[in-house]
Amino acid sequence: MSYLLDTHILIWLFEGNENFSRRAREILFDSGNQFLVSIISLWEVAIKMNIGKYTFDGGFSRFYELVNENEFDILPVGKEHMEWLFKLPLHHRDPFDRLLVSTAIAEGLTIVSSDENIRRYDVSWIW
Repeated sequence: MSYLLDTHILIWLFEGNENFSRRAREILFDSGNQFLVSIISLWEVAIKMNIGKYTFDGGFSRFYELVNENEFDILPVGKEHMEWLFKLPLHHRDPFDRLLVSTAIAEGLTIVSSDENIRRYDVSWIW
């Protein structure tokens, strides 16, 4: 099965945070699953690092290397993602979350996220 990782899930994985729900843990540690990371999440991490809201040992380069080392596929943002973004109701205004939701819908993916706002959208969601 293929899953789209929310940005904070990616961060938690790389930091060794074990604050996952039982269901999320089952999915995340099942080697039979494929995990995808949106370029939006990498953009969000880079911005947070740049403005001092997030630090990571080794900086962004190391963070990006871990994405590759874990064999997570990176999804670009395409026209279909933007079309779904335009259709989304304004349940909240976080542009990163909204783009992740539109990406998941366009790609037919389930998002792994603890963010309650994700649940407000008509998207497959696991926590």
